Amino acid sequence: MKPTVAVLLGDAGGVGPEMALKLLARDANRQAAQLLLIGSADILADAERLTGQALDPLRCPAADALRFEPGRVSWLPTDGLGGPLVRGQATEAAGVEAMRCLDLAADAARQGRVQAIVFAPLNKHALRLGGLQQEDELRHLQQRFGVDGFVCEFNITGSLWTSRVTSHVPLRDVAALITPHAVADAVLIIERALRQAGVAQPRIAVSGLNPHAGDGGSIGREEIDVIAPAVQRLQADGVDARGPYSPDTVFIAARRGDFDAVVSMYHDQGQIAMKLMGFERGVTLHGGLPVPVATSASGSAYDIAGRGIANVEGLQAAFDLCVAMAAPR
Repeated sequence: MKPTVAVLLGDAGGVGPEMALKLLARDANRQAAQLLLIGSADILADAERLTGQALDPLRCPAADALRFEPGRVSWLPTDGLGGPLVRGQATEAAGVEAMRCLDLAADAARQGRVQAIVFAPLNKHALRLGGLQQEDELRHLQQRFGVDGFVCEFNITGSLWTSRVTSHVPLRDVAALITPHAVADAVLIIERALRQAGVAQPRIAVSGLNPHAGDGGSIGREEIDVIAPAVQRLQADGVDARGPYSPDTVFIAARRGDFDAVVSMYHDQGQIAMKLMGFERGVTLHGGLPVPVATSASGSAYDIAGRGIANVEGLQAAFDLCVAMAAPR
């Protein structure tokens, strides 16, 4: 059985719709999974015009009446923007539409109608204008799915994965959020995801918080008091976690192939390194949800929206990962 993958058009004012259309137009993708496009007719038509691709999807009237034909994309239409498409900036209308599509996809997954969700790049400011109340779309989906446990955004470039202990919070708040429990959660969630993706024995490096991993306590004690004890407890439980390593060198070893994943302490500690190693093919995976949910590491790219030049390889990698992770379900 092929998995059913919901594909969302992303932020209407950015490059998301044209990226999604390029993804859906590839015959190999239509053969790899049953594809359900969720989005509005006006955004879809604009993306078809930009890409020169006529998708001709199979229209489904409702989520409980989905139909699929071999090699053809099915389509669950939404209400649309309710006005003109404004390209190159965050708008409330685009945020409302993106939130609507996220919720429809999550509900379809909860009902067992889809086994994975791939969304083209969103814009967090537009999402907030459109009603997002949580820290980000991951926390919104966590609430929509009713997940009580720890969730985390993974960033993936090639075979290297990262998770982080803190995410979209002000840097001044990070140190107080680094606790033994939080470190363990960030390690365990990525270990489980790696195993689901086919890595039999994940090797996980844990970064320090401070420069030089604290330099023996002279530049901070979080490594001594919090991170190292958490790593030791994980090792005692049979997890191949090591560290804390100096944040400015751990990715050198990871790029060399010494580790399958790096757990960083805050957003940019991992994101900058990963994007330097392969921004165009990077993947963001939302870990801890009942089904794989992924997008490209690149954002809504308002500066090139509407030019038809957005690179789709990161979204392709996200799709390939979701198909691989959803296939056994």
